Amino acid sequence: MRILICEDSVLLREGLVRLLEDAGHEVVAALPDTHGLHDAVTEHTPDLCILDVRLPPTFTDEGIRAALEIRARQPQLPILVLSQYVEERYASDLIAAQGGPLGYLLKDRVADVSEFVVSVERIADGATVLDPEVVAQLLTRRNKDDRMLRLTERERTVLALIAEGKSNQAIAGLLFLSEASVEKHITSIFQKLGFEQDESGNRRVLAALAHIENNGGPAAGQTGAAR
Repeated sequence: MRILICEDSVLLREGLVRLLEDAGHEVVAALPDTHGLHDAVTEHTPDLCILDVRLPPTFTDEGIRAALEIRARQPQLPILVLSQYVEERYASDLIAAQGGPLGYLLKDRVADVSEFVVSVERIADGATVLDPEVVAQLLTRRNKDDRMLRLTERERTVLALIAEGKSNQAIAGLLFLSEASVEKHITSIFQKLGFEQDESGNRRVLAALAHIENNGGPAAGQTGAAR
């Protein structure tokens, strides 16, 4: 897999290069900031982009804005965003944007090298992988939206597992349910939330979390969440 990295910390950037190359992947570019990022994406045609949320010069939202611009230009390009801590607004901006595979992980997860590499590979393969802490904080906002109150406790549990990128089979195993029961719960969840049922797991996760996040709504121009 060809990977592009945009991370200002030299230690983390070089560490990511090393661990990804040791896992058999090719890092086609490792940039310290967003200068020249879009040209690099065009030139190197990576299979996945990894970006820090906070990048020079202001160390606020450069990484998120760059990720959203990449998503607008190449909607299906898998993107993994790394953050020092949970930033709900930034996470929801990405989730609400239409596009392909997405990951949002806390930097602490990099310490577990094998799990991190698996997450990277899952995102490249089309999955949505969200840090459990991100999911938990977004789900706590459900009481701001009356539609979330329609869900049963079991449905909320299933929704949280969907949002973490779990497959129907995995959810069934974790909750000791049949896959048919899980499918019924998912159908009910989307009916109650007013979303059309979609067989794409990635789209379902994006739609669910875009709906759950209710802290001011999606960023301007991003109201068309994935169905």
